[in-house]
Amino acid sequence: MIWHRHLAEMAETVEKAREMASSVEKAAKVVANALLSGRRVFAFGNGGSATQSQHLAAELVVRYQDDRRALPGIALTTDTAILTACANDYDFESIFSRQVEALGLPGDVAFALTTSGRSPNVLKALAAAKERGLTTVFLTGERGRGEAARWDVGVVVPSAETAHVQEIHLAVIHAVCRAVDESLAAAGGAGSATR
Repeated sequence: MIWHRHLAEMAETVEKAREMASSVEKAAKVVANALLSGRRVFAFGNGGSATQSQHLAAELVVRYQDDRRALPGIALTTDTAILTACANDYDFESIFSRQVEALGLPGDVAFALTTSGRSPNVLKALAAAKERGLTTVFLTGERGRGEAARWDVGVVVPSAETAHVQEIHLAVIHAVCRAVDESLAAAGGAGSATR
């Protein structure tokens, strides 16, 4: 059955993903420290990675598990006027970098997702982030392993299968959000959420 086969492959990827522990912990610490310091997290990617960047932003702005104050998570994939104007007036490779140039400040985090590790618009935005003093976090799959070394934190899923890379990326996002909640609670800043 296709479902059993998919779960078996996913379980194998999950088992291999245990090797990612130190890079995931580092990414979680970078994001938590930035948010505790009043900085922002800019997330971006294409296709499924675009939706995952929006997922991260939603977990930060609204909440993951704990009721706590809203946190500044911004998905650079959502403003259609900016995206289409930039793609039309410049090029598609600049859709994220222009936003990083406009909004990013030293101490903010550029949280990039690309299963292949080769998305030109993602890499250009990371370069812009580095130039502006943002901390760069790069989530990718096995094909992006070489590229991951260029950035402050490289998180590489040990799989070349896009679906499984994306499944593990979602788990990484949730681990990061859990670390943020725990760090905020430990710092006494959980507060109460408004509904």
